[in-house]
Amino acid sequence: MVSAGHHLAADAAREILDAGGNAADAGVCGGICLAVLFSEYVNFAGVAPIIYRHHETGEVTTISGLGWWPQKASLEVIQRNYGGKIPLGILRTVIPGAPDAWISALDRFGTMSFGEVAHAAIQFARNGFAVTQLSAEIFAAEIDELRRWPENERIYLPGGRPPRAGEILVLEDLAGSLQYMADQEKSATKKGRAAGLQAARSAFYQGDIARKITRYHAENNGWLTADDLANFRVEIEPASRSNFCGLDIYTCGPWCQGPLLSQVLNILAARKIEYIASDTSSYIHTVVEAMKLGFADRHAYYGDPRFIDVPLQTLLSPAYARHRATRINPDKACPGMPAAGEIAGYDPGTKKSPPAAVDRYRPPERDTSFICTVDKQGNCFAATPSDVNSTAPVIPGTGLIPSPRGSQSFEDPSHPACLAPGKRPRLTPNPAIVINPGQWAMPFGTPGNDVQVQAMVEVLLNIHLHKMSVQRAINAPRFATMSFPQTSTPHQYDKDLLLLEGRIPDAIGNRLTKLGHTVKKWRDFDWRAGAVCAIRRYEKTGRLEGGADPRRPSGVA
Repeated sequence: MVSAGHHLAADAAREILDAGGNAADAGVCGGICLAVLFSEYVNFAGVAPIIYRHHETGEVTTISGLGWWPQKASLEVIQRNYGGKIPLGILRTVIPGAPDAWISALDRFGTMSFGEVAHAAIQFARNGFAVTQLSAEIFAAEIDELRRWPENERIYLPGGRPPRAGEILVLEDLAGSLQYMADQEKSATKKGRAAGLQAARSAFYQGDIARKITRYHAENNGWLTADDLANFRVEIEPASRSNFCGLDIYTCGPWCQGPLLSQVLNILAARKIEYIASDTSSYIHTVVEAMKLGFADRHAYYGDPRFIDVPLQTLLSPAYARHRATRINPDKACPGMPAAGEIAGYDPGTKKSPPAAVDRYRPPERDTSFICTVDKQGNCFAATPSDVNSTAPVIPGTGLIPSPRGSQSFEDPSHPACLAPGKRPRLTPNPAIVINPGQWAMPFGTPGNDVQVQAMVEVLLNIHLHKMSVQRAINAPRFATMSFPQTSTPHQYDKDLLLLEGRIPDAIGNRLTKLGHTVKKWRDFDWRAGAVCAIRRYEKTGRLEGGADPRRPSGVA
């Protein structure tokens, strides 16, 4: 089974399973398709964190899919020339991590070639595909941004206007880049599958694509060099693990916000969330206050473990969660973002206080899609590919935007996720796998920037505690706090803001207002509330139960 953020990506990935491929083959196929079908959300040269569970061994592994800042990157330049904020454009570029992630997943877990799994994406890009209603709305809203750079405008505003729903969008240059990688692979396959995959990878990081990228950067005062690309490798490591009410929660590490999922669930377990009725203001208040505590720790402690010491063992411990849970007042919302937790051996001065709150809510940068797959052997794959088409320039002749994910670094040198050469931004995309030992396994995730973990927590609570089906849990109305510094620059801080989908009764919203939350409404099934996709595999029978979020053009196949 496949569940993905675009129904055509789900169909393409399912065809890989039907052709004998496994979960990794199908997941990579669908993930690359998302970079074509949803190029306003996902770029092939962007990010693609992956988590994979090998059913036979039970091992859960992550592939970072996240690049780091070029060696020429300079915080001093940002502070001196750009008002201390990472600007739109070429200077937010980090090394592309997604191509290496997809190929590493095929090499380590898959059975098929890059050319085989990329075939559908190449066809979509070369022949065109119908633009969805949501994509048409996004393109229309981003006209001014797309016109900043000639290639972005040429590709995404064909005929001088954004494509309308149902019209065919062709991405010829992107098709050419993917085909070039597949051709280079094919020419090397006489030396074996591994050699072919390496050739596909080299085509991007050292071949013609790399030369076009680095030439553009050299001509436009960018920081990315040939050495940056040639020396890059994604990190492959065991997943972070915690337990919530009998479930094993597996996430990526603190180079992204993945562990926040575990932290929030641990705090909710300490607050006995299972005994609070889900259709009450008390339930929403408790979940939101737990979220705010987790976000405070994320702000203070999370960053690239290659550069900073992240106290992850303490942050994920039940004892720490019980201590943090005592900060939740059932009768009053904590004003703003609470203080981060005290951890022995860590200087309280490094626990960053939030910036000044803003007066007007502005939605965060749009980003990201998601795919998960489960094969007949029970292997599970999940990935959250990302990077948008309107914040940095398309490299001429490639159809690619090298990852502008530098926007999720901070500009304060004392911040754990501050920009530095060779350092990764603190990423929002965070796929996860949940296992109920002996019962079921479930890969799941969502787009949504800082809403991602919030939507994932709510869906998981619906499934495990409230015994909803996967689809019903996904459909249920959502809520999200924004009372913390957002990950993407300029790190907007909306003190006390709580967003509720329209189906949540006004009486609950009124009660939450009295508790101290500043309540605003999303529309029903708002795409900004996340778009969770999930597959639950029952271990004893192999039965599969999938769900896809109606808030975006998701699909199950």
